[in-house]
Amino acid sequence: MLNYEEGSEYSFSDGDGKSDAALTEVAQARVPPGLRDLAAESMFEFGTRVGFWRLYRLFQDRGLPLTVFASALALERAPDAAAAIASTDWDIVCHGWRWIEHYLLDEATERDHIARAHASILKTLGRPAEGWYCRYGPSPATRRLVVEHGGFSYDSDAYNDELPYWQTVAGKGHLVVPYSLATNDAKLVGGTLVTGRAFGEILIDSFDILASEAHLHPRMMSVGMHTRVLGHPGRVVGLMAFLDHIAGRDDVWVCRRADLAAHWRAQVPYQPDGVGAG
Repeated sequence: MLNYEEGSEYSFSDGDGKSDAALTEVAQARVPPGLRDLAAESMFEFGTRVGFWRLYRLFQDRGLPLTVFASALALERAPDAAAAIASTDWDIVCHGWRWIEHYLLDEATERDHIARAHASILKTLGRPAEGWYCRYGPSPATRRLVVEHGGFSYDSDAYNDELPYWQTVAGKGHLVVPYSLATNDAKLVGGTLVTGRAFGEILIDSFDILASEAHLHPRMMSVGMHTRVLGHPGRVVGLMAFLDHIAGRDDVWVCRRADLAAHWRAQVPYQPDGVGAG
């Protein structure tokens, strides 16, 4: 899953009164609150100018499917990247209208952001986002509002399982396809990992354990990527090592998130009594 957020983060130009420094190359912002952090803004811009294209070429050259977790405003402001994504068969998960925390929004504003995000991505890419995923975590109302909107068939605002599962929301069956922060390049900035190779080892070890459990039950593995993080040359080598490790194996299905959701609906249909929850 490639997160495309750059251009939709907190910024002075969008009237937020602060620059966003999350998932950048500094563990803590060095510019005092209330001042514009041009360094952090530049690190976000790397993702748009360089990182996206490096990862785009990698997946295109290998003929691999990909899911893009896209903040709608970020795509609006990056027409070249949006056009590149639109030209592929990659699927889209809506990552908010902007890359901001939904748990800080009141319900009316959150409802508006969900609707604006869905409409924006449809207009920008010519096809809708099927799934939904917040920045870090949802608000208590998010899942209900996503179901209320009706344009999304699942959300990924959960980290609690290695398989999809059903929930009943407002009397309707709603699919949850969990995400992961364990196999996520966020650990490479301000976290416990330092090198791309270490990240690759985490991915390879995680896959090998899941594969060894295949005789007991199926499992899914989500790899979280950010253009401004994994798009750097010293880090992408870890992803390349992982892709080499799983290449050509007959016991792995590399798929889009929409494919996984469709497979789950077909194999484990919703039951109102909650059976089939994973």
